[in-house]
Amino acid sequence: MATISACIFDLDGVIVDTARYHFIAWKELAKTWDIDLTTEENEKLKGVSRVESLRHIIGLADIQLSNDEIDRYCTEKNAHYLSLISDMDDSELLPGVKELLEELTQLNIKIGLGSASKNAPHIIKKTAIDHYFQAVVSGNDVVNSKPHPEVFLNGAEILNVAPVETIVFEDSQKGIEAANRGNFISVGIGDPHDLGKADIVIPGFEHHSYETIVNTLAQQI
Repeated sequence: MATISACIFDLDGVIVDTARYHFIAWKELAKTWDIDLTTEENEKLKGVSRVESLRHIIGLADIQLSNDEIDRYCTEKNAHYLSLISDMDDSELLPGVKELLEELTQLNIKIGLGSASKNAPHIIKKTAIDHYFQAVVSGNDVVNSKPHPEVFLNGAEILNVAPVETIVFEDSQKGIEAANRGNFISVGIGDPHDLGKADIVIPGFEHHSYETIVNTLAQQI
Protein backbone atom coordinates (compact mmCIF):
# COMPACT_ATOMS: atom_id res chain seq x y z
CA MET A 1 0.00 0.00 0.00
CA ALA A 2 1.23 3.50 -0.88
CA THR A 3 2.10 6.02 1.80
CA ILE A 4 -1.05 7.97 2.68
CA SER A 5 -0.87 11.69 1.90
CA ALA A 6 -4.54 12.66 2.21
CA CYS A 7 -8.00 11.65 3.34
CA ILE A 8 -11.20 12.74 1.60
CA PHE A 9 -14.50 12.42 3.45
CA ASP A 10 -18.04 12.18 2.21
CA LEU A 11 -20.39 14.23 4.40
CA ASP A 12 -23.80 12.65 4.94
CA GLY A 13 -23.55 9.51 7.04
CA VAL A 14 -19.78 9.82 7.44
CA ILE A 15 -19.17 13.11 9.23
CA VAL A 16 -22.72 14.03 10.26
CA ASP A 17 -25.98 12.11 10.30
CA THR A 18 -27.75 14.51 7.97
CA ALA A 19 -28.90 11.49 5.96
CA ARG A 20 -31.90 11.18 8.27
CA TYR A 21 -32.91 14.79 7.55
CA HIS A 22 -32.66 14.15 3.80
CA PHE A 23 -34.88 11.10 4.26
CA ILE A 24 -37.50 13.12 6.14
CA ALA A 25 -37.52 15.82 3.45
CA TRP A 26 -37.65 13.39 0.52
CA LYS A 27 -40.32 11.26 2.22
CA GLU A 28 -42.52 14.34 2.69
CA LEU A 29 -42.06 15.40 -0.93
CA ALA A 30 -42.78 11.87 -2.19
CA LYS A 31 -46.24 12.11 -0.66
CA THR A 32 -47.02 14.62 -3.45
CA TRP A 33 -47.29 11.59 -5.76
CA ASP A 34 -48.77 9.22 -3.14
CA ILE A 35 -45.43 7.48 -2.70
CA ASP A 36 -44.51 6.12 0.72
CA LEU A 37 -40.72 6.33 0.42
CA THR A 38 -39.20 3.35 2.22
CA THR A 39 -35.83 3.13 3.94
CA GLU A 40 -34.81 0.62 1.26
CA GLU A 41 -35.57 3.07 -1.55
CA ASN A 42 -33.88 5.83 0.40
CA GLU A 43 -30.64 3.82 0.37
CA LYS A 44 -30.59 4.31 -3.42
CA LEU A 45 -30.57 8.09 -2.92
CA LYS A 46 -27.40 8.14 -0.84
CA GLY A 47 -24.50 9.84 -2.59
CA VAL A 48 -26.79 10.91 -5.43
CA SER A 49 -27.43 14.49 -6.56
CA ARG A 50 -30.66 16.28 -5.67
CA VAL A 51 -31.97 16.15 -9.25
CA GLU A 52 -31.15 12.47 -9.70
CA SER A 53 -32.78 11.68 -6.34
CA LEU A 54 -35.97 13.41 -7.49
CA ARG A 55 -35.86 11.57 -10.82
CA HIS A 56 -35.64 8.28 -8.92
CA ILE A 57 -38.65 9.17 -6.79
CA ILE A 58 -40.86 10.23 -9.68
CA GLY A 59 -39.74 7.10 -11.49
CA LEU A 60 -41.42 5.12 -8.70
CA ALA A 61 -44.65 6.92 -9.57
CA ASP A 62 -44.06 6.45 -13.30
CA ILE A 63 -44.61 10.12 -14.09
CA GLN A 64 -42.75 12.77 -16.05
CA LEU A 65 -41.94 16.32 -14.94
CA SER A 66 -40.76 19.31 -16.92
CA ASN A 67 -37.37 20.82 -16.14
CA ASP A 68 -39.10 23.76 -14.47
CA GLU A 69 -41.13 21.40 -12.27
CA ILE A 70 -37.98 19.47 -11.35
CA ASP A 71 -36.25 22.71 -10.33
CA ARG A 72 -39.28 23.76 -8.29
CA TYR A 73 -39.59 20.45 -6.42
CA CYS A 74 -35.83 20.33 -5.77
CA THR A 75 -35.99 23.83 -4.32
CA GLU A 76 -38.97 22.83 -2.18
CA LYS A 77 -37.17 19.75 -0.86
CA ASN A 78 -34.02 21.72 -0.08
CA ALA A 79 -35.96 24.42 1.78
CA HIS A 80 -37.52 21.74 3.97
CA TYR A 81 -34.13 20.12 4.54
CA LEU A 82 -32.52 23.45 5.49
CA SER A 83 -35.30 24.12 7.99
CA LEU A 84 -34.63 20.72 9.57
CA ILE A 85 -30.90 21.44 10.01
CA SER A 86 -31.26 25.11 10.99
CA ASP A 87 -30.24 24.43 14.59
CA MET A 88 -27.38 22.07 13.71
CA ASP A 89 -24.12 22.45 15.68
CA ASP A 90 -21.06 20.35 16.50
CA SER A 91 -23.19 18.02 18.64
CA GLU A 92 -24.41 16.57 15.32
CA LEU A 93 -20.94 15.24 14.45
CA LEU A 94 -20.81 11.47 14.43
CA PRO A 95 -18.74 9.84 17.21
CA GLY A 96 -14.99 9.94 16.64
CA VAL A 97 -15.07 12.33 13.67
CA LYS A 98 -13.56 15.36 15.37
CA GLU A 99 -10.89 13.25 17.03
CA LEU A 100 -9.87 11.74 13.68
CA LEU A 101 -9.77 15.15 11.98
CA GLU A 102 -7.56 16.44 14.78
CA GLU A 103 -5.29 13.39 14.53
CA LEU A 104 -4.90 13.81 10.77
CA THR A 105 -4.07 17.48 11.25
CA GLN A 106 -1.40 16.64 13.80
CA LEU A 107 0.07 14.08 11.37
CA ASN A 108 0.13 16.66 8.54
CA ILE A 109 -2.15 14.51 6.41
CA LYS A 110 -4.19 16.64 4.03
CA ILE A 111 -7.96 16.62 4.49
CA GLY A 112 -10.66 17.08 1.87
CA LEU A 113 -14.43 16.86 1.62
CA GLY A 114 -16.15 15.27 -1.39
CA SER A 115 -19.93 15.42 -1.16
CA ALA A 116 -22.89 15.40 -3.53
CA SER A 117 -24.60 17.82 -1.16
CA LYS A 118 -24.73 21.43 -2.32
CA ASN A 119 -25.14 22.35 1.35
CA ALA A 120 -21.82 20.77 2.38
CA PRO A 121 -19.89 24.06 2.92
CA HIS A 122 -22.78 25.39 5.02
CA ILE A 123 -22.94 22.25 7.17
CA ILE A 124 -19.23 22.03 7.99
CA LYS A 125 -19.36 25.67 9.09
CA LYS A 126 -22.39 25.06 11.30
CA THR A 127 -20.63 22.09 12.90
CA ALA A 128 -17.42 24.13 13.39
CA ILE A 129 -15.08 21.81 11.49
CA ASP A 130 -14.53 23.82 8.28
CA HIS A 131 -11.03 24.85 9.40
CA TYR A 132 -9.81 21.25 9.12
CA PHE A 133 -10.39 21.03 5.35
CA GLN A 134 -7.92 22.17 2.72
CA ALA A 135 -10.32 21.19 -0.07
CA VAL A 136 -14.12 21.25 -0.15
CA VAL A 137 -15.82 19.89 -3.26
CA SER A 138 -19.62 19.82 -3.18
CA GLY A 139 -22.47 19.28 -5.61
CA ASN A 140 -22.01 22.90 -6.66
CA ASP A 141 -18.59 22.10 -8.11
CA VAL A 142 -19.11 19.02 -10.28
CA VAL A 143 -20.90 18.05 -13.48
CA ASN A 144 -20.97 14.30 -12.89
CA SER A 145 -22.41 12.82 -9.70
CA LYS A 146 -21.31 9.59 -8.02
CA PRO A 147 -20.58 6.85 -9.08
CA HIS A 148 -18.48 9.05 -11.37
CA PRO A 149 -15.25 9.84 -9.46
CA GLU A 150 -15.21 13.54 -10.41
CA VAL A 151 -15.90 14.86 -6.91
CA PHE A 152 -12.95 12.92 -5.45
CA LEU A 153 -10.63 13.57 -8.38
CA ASN A 154 -11.28 17.30 -8.03
CA GLY A 155 -10.51 17.08 -4.33
CA ALA A 156 -7.26 15.22 -4.96
CA GLU A 157 -6.26 17.82 -7.55
CA ILE A 158 -6.86 20.68 -5.12
CA LEU A 159 -4.89 18.85 -2.44
CA ASN A 160 -2.16 18.05 -5.00
CA VAL A 161 -2.13 14.35 -4.14
CA ALA A 162 -2.43 11.16 -6.19
CA PRO A 163 -5.59 9.03 -5.76
CA VAL A 164 -3.49 5.95 -4.93
CA GLU A 165 -2.17 7.74 -1.83
CA THR A 166 -5.58 9.05 -0.75
CA ILE A 167 -8.19 7.36 1.46
CA VAL A 168 -11.83 8.06 0.66
CA PHE A 169 -14.36 7.53 3.44
CA GLU A 170 -17.85 6.75 2.12
CA ASP A 171 -21.13 5.31 3.39
CA SER A 172 -22.88 4.68 0.06
CA GLN A 173 -22.49 2.06 -2.62
CA LYS A 174 -22.24 4.70 -5.33
CA GLY A 175 -19.63 6.58 -3.33
CA ILE A 176 -17.50 3.47 -2.92
CA GLU A 177 -17.84 2.77 -6.64
CA ALA A 178 -16.74 6.34 -7.38
CA ALA A 179 -13.70 5.97 -5.13
CA ASN A 180 -12.75 2.65 -6.71
CA ARG A 181 -13.21 3.98 -10.25
CA GLY A 182 -10.95 6.91 -9.40
CA ASN A 183 -8.23 4.55 -8.10
CA PHE A 184 -8.54 5.77 -4.51
CA ILE A 185 -8.26 3.65 -1.38
CA SER A 186 -11.86 3.12 -0.28
CA VAL A 187 -13.03 2.77 3.31
CA GLY A 188 -16.71 2.05 3.78
CA ILE A 189 -18.53 3.43 6.80
CA GLY A 190 -21.42 1.17 7.69
CA ASP A 191 -22.49 -2.39 6.95
CA PRO A 192 -20.11 -4.72 5.04
CA HIS A 193 -23.18 -6.29 3.41
CA ASP A 194 -23.94 -2.97 1.70
CA LEU A 195 -20.37 -1.80 1.12
CA GLY A 196 -18.59 -5.00 0.25
CA LYS A 197 -16.74 -3.46 -2.69
CA ALA A 198 -14.77 -1.16 -0.39
CA ASP A 199 -11.17 -2.05 0.45
CA ILE A 200 -12.26 -2.29 4.07
CA VAL A 201 -15.46 -1.49 5.98
CA ILE A 202 -15.71 -0.11 9.51
CA PRO A 203 -18.90 0.73 11.44
CA GLY A 204 -17.72 4.26 12.25
CA PHE A 205 -14.85 6.24 13.72
CA GLU A 206 -15.69 5.91 17.41
CA HIS A 207 -13.27 3.05 18.07
CA HIS A 208 -10.88 3.74 15.20
CA SER A 209 -7.85 5.97 14.90
CA TYR A 210 -5.87 6.72 11.76
CA GLU A 211 -3.35 4.10 12.88
CA THR A 212 -5.92 1.32 13.26
CA ILE A 213 -7.49 2.16 9.89
CA VAL A 214 -4.14 2.12 8.08
CA ASN A 215 -3.10 -1.10 9.79
CA THR A 216 -6.33 -2.77 8.74
CA LEU A 217 -5.89 -1.53 5.18
CA ALA A 218 -2.31 -2.84 5.10
CA GLN A 219 -3.62 -6.33 5.86
CA GLN A 220 -6.14 -6.19 3.01
CA ILE A 221 -4.38 -4.36 0.16
